[in-house]
Amino acid sequence: MSGSNTHTPLLENATRDVARFASALRFEDLPKDVVERIKLCVLDSIGCSLFGATLPWTRKVADFAMAEGARPAASLAGMGKKTSVSLAVLVNGTAGHAFELDDIHKESIIHMGSLATPVAFAYAEDRRGTTGRDVITGMTAGYEIGARVGNAATMSLFFRGFHPQGTSGAFAAAGTAARMLGLNAERFQHALGIVGSQAGGLMAAQEGAMVKRFHSGRAAQSGVYAASLAAADFTGIPDVLEAPYGGYLSCYSNEPNPSRLTAGLGTTWETLNVGYKPHASVTSIHTALDGLAEIMRENDLAAADIAHIEAGLSPMTHVHCAWEYKAQGVTAAQMNLYYGLAVTALDGMAFTEQYRESRLKDPKILDFIGRISAYVDAEIEGMGAPFRHAARMKVRTSGGRTHEKLLLHRRGSPEHPLKPEDIEYKFRHVVSPCLPKNDADRIVKIVASLERLDDLSELIGLVAGPGTSDSTGE
Repeated sequence: MSGSNTHTPLLENATRDVARFASALRFEDLPKDVVERIKLCVLDSIGCSLFGATLPWTRKVADFAMAEGARPAASLAGMGKKTSVSLAVLVNGTAGHAFELDDIHKESIIHMGSLATPVAFAYAEDRRGTTGRDVITGMTAGYEIGARVGNAATMSLFFRGFHPQGTSGAFAAAGTAARMLGLNAERFQHALGIVGSQAGGLMAAQEGAMVKRFHSGRAAQSGVYAASLAAADFTGIPDVLEAPYGGYLSCYSNEPNPSRLTAGLGTTWETLNVGYKPHASVTSIHTALDGLAEIMRENDLAAADIAHIEAGLSPMTHVHCAWEYKAQGVTAAQMNLYYGLAVTALDGMAFTEQYRESRLKDPKILDFIGRISAYVDAEIEGMGAPFRHAARMKVRTSGGRTHEKLLLHRRGSPEHPLKPEDIEYKFRHVVSPCLPKNDADRIVKIVASLERLDDLSELIGLVAGPGTSDSTGE
């Protein structure tokens, strides 16, 4: 493509139309099931952020943010400290994505909760009079925009090496921020046009870098910057999504599907396609983990009974997760198929304890990994993108028997959803090391009635943790 901007846009007025929809969105427009889904996302995201706030990479970002000495406007989850809105979402967005626990929209490959929730809560704390309905509406705007941008970019964006959380996810954050600020359609459009120029994140981070978690915080912060600047009449690229040269889709994707930006806008709710994680690992391997666990349970197998495991995967999951494990760090372990299968076989689960630093070089895990292989399954590949999480698991026992299972949808996906009580159970389990039980009980109760709250101060205080004050000091 040449440098000329005279080519036909990928989809005429797409950025304008998305902005008009989101700027006019009201709580009364939201179907009841969308409201209930957002409330589950809030509970799940709070749990992820509180656990993530205890981790060293989040603490490093928090120390950086507090050293800036900014106006104390919004709280850092679980830390009892305040900083500016933009720095708070930098930290809380990092915390939400800090341990591969956050929600996932499969088609767009975005964890919307660790983007929209920190942004909505920061503005709710900073702007007096914000209600639970405002938070739900703002988050829905972000979820709908982020998902549609990611859908339109297609998996091509991922295959090019970009991290969807830091790229398409920036639009989810900007959409939430712009709606929380009540921007009109024109300013909302500029907010999207500003954040598109800030989108970034490289997938090589998955093989051992803390910065993968930071992609989420940085995208959340970019969303705040974009909306705040647009509110002051700072202008962005008005056709940022559809521009044929230098636009988001034309730059980040080899095979964009721009019609996904506006298809069913306001009638088909992408928010309902958000699922949740029962394992503390990358979503792409969850079906394989469950397949192995089911085979072991149904045939009363222990790890010692297994001679070999073979995982048939989609091309995307194979590229994403089936690379040689070298104990590169927690991030790498959580992204790696072989490590996840090994701890599932040995421990019966792949949750928070299985990804502690002390386990990453466990000789038993490393030895078991030698019994695992993976390949691209032609049948799964032929099913296309909707089945990219499918897995065909084969287990050969030391006695020579072979057990096989094909799972098409992961547990926690819209096709195989977790129940609300499962999300509550996960929340309680995740926060148990870092939150008193009475506080956890109260958060569950408050979030369940979020749409009826006229004030969020109690909920924000519980999430912020002890010692929260209007001070940027230690």
